[in-house]
Amino acid sequence: MVDLRVLSDDDWKLWRDLRLAALAEAPYAFGSKLADWHDAGEDMWRDRLRIAGALDLVAYLGEEPVGMASGVPTGPGTVEVISVWVSPAGRGHGVGDALIKAIADWAATSGATVVRLSVRADNAAAIRLYERAGFIHIGPNDEDPAEILMEQTVSGAP
Repeated sequence: MVDLRVLSDDDWKLWRDLRLAALAEAPYAFGSKLADWHDAGEDMWRDRLRIAGALDLVAYLGEEPVGMASGVPTGPGTVEVISVWVSPAGRGHGVGDALIKAIADWAATSGATVVRLSVRADNAAAIRLYERAGFIHIGPNDEDPAEILMEQTVSGAP
């Protein structure tokens, strides 16, 4: 069973460890590079977890942290999904599905109507995850031609 935990900036060491693992294991999946974060200090990690209005999640299988994701408000009624990663040990256990569903549910209860994300066009596994969650392709990412944009419409609290 997947257990999701909401982080605060006091959890910066856990976030750091997972993010560095993600950037090392799947460098093709992120705009950030391991070198950008490898020597980052505590303040930089805490600041990442202090993005105003964001939801930062870590997924556990048992006592092992195996995934991460964030939802970040980007404008009225819009949330962006960022920093999604599931470790090899967590893949195939519904971790990605749980993370994406939790962010979409949180976005809806926070008043958002749209959840968006960017994904590398060659990251077939991530695209399948997002399509399973109800995201649709909306076009190329003008800021990075190697990425596509996807979105999902969400509605208010259940």
